[in-house]
Amino acid sequence: MFAKPQSEHAWLDQLIGDWKFEHDCQMPDGNTSKTEGKMTCRSLGGLWLVCESSGDAPESGPWSSIMTLGYDPSQYQYVGTFVGSMMANLWQYSGQREAGGNRLVLDTVGPRFDGKGTCDYRDTIEIAASDRWLMTSALQDDEGNWVRFMTGTHTRV
Repeated sequence: MFAKPQSEHAWLDQLIGDWKFEHDCQMPDGNTSKTEGKMTCRSLGGLWLVCESSGDAPESGPWSSIMTLGYDPSQYQYVGTFVGSMMANLWQYSGQREAGGNRLVLDTVGPRFDGKGTCDYRDTIEIAASDRWLMTSALQDDEGNWVRFMTGTHTRV
């Protein structure tokens, strides 16, 4: 029952620490926004990464979120969740690291921006340096194309 951390879990340890970030959003409807905030990531038993973020969006005010990431050896994939004070949806992640090893691609399903049904989403975490990582978010359109709508840069504090 008691799992032991593996190399896939250790990869997530690169994100442990305190970060400041800037996120630029270009929504599918053409609206743009920019938000800044802070994030603290910690390990839960070496098996899970727990990241708590907060910020203040000019158009909607203060917000907070929690992301969990881990690796499930029985599924041979990374798994996790994301919840935010600005939405009622629980995002459930599953994904893999790309062959080069510095990018983790996480797939999920969530509500469409127009409120009509759901679509596939993809969040990608890319380790750029020991003190900087990037996160991008994209959705899959009706033609099967991935459309990026958010780019974030995280810098170690």
